[in-house]
Amino acid sequence: MTVANENAGGSILKRLVTFAACAAVLAACSPQKPAAPAGPAASATAKYNIDALPMPEFMGHVVDPASFAYWKGSGTEETAKGTRDLSPTTDEGWEAMETAAAVLIEAGNALQLPGRPRAPEADWNKFAQQLTAEAILAKAAAEKHDKDGTYSEGAKIYLICTACHKEYVIDPGIKANGPAKGNPLPDWPADVKAKQQKFEAKPAG
Repeated sequence: MTVANENAGGSILKRLVTFAACAAVLAACSPQKPAAPAGPAASATAKYNIDALPMPEFMGHVVDPASFAYWKGSGTEETAKGTRDLSPTTDEGWEAMETAAAVLIEAGNALQLPGRPRAPEADWNKFAQQLTAEAILAKAAAEKHDKDGTYSEGAKIYLICTACHKEYVIDPGIKANGPAKGNPLPDWPADVKAKQQKFEAKPAG
């Protein structure tokens, strides 16, 4: 082998050694994937726990608060000083209405989880799907700061809720226990009741 060939071979060898050293340094400096946490192996099967939130609590902690939060920011209210607009006046207020509608969107989905629907299940799922569909429109109206839209969609959500409650709560209660006895509603305040009686005592015409 000539001196020139020896020099060439040595140069190539040095380059290979240098490349290998750089690769080792880069590998050592590269971020490593965190180790998998100890415990049961992850399952590809979806899991959910409907027992942790029975239906009365699901309604009381999820559906009702979101519904009332949305209704609170839509429409008008008649007061002694006149009509008061309930629509939000700040971006934060409109954002809160969007959040309420978003909760109702997912509430409609969650109501259809296996084990939640009550008989007749077809009607239950119909109401749940209507809730999600209207809540999507309600959220869109809040995003646009649309006062008329939030009132209209809020009213439709109310009708869905009352129709569902009638079929699954009120009617079964009447069937099981009979109509409510007496006046199930609280009496009018004394001053309002006095005005009502005075009005009713007026002769016709």
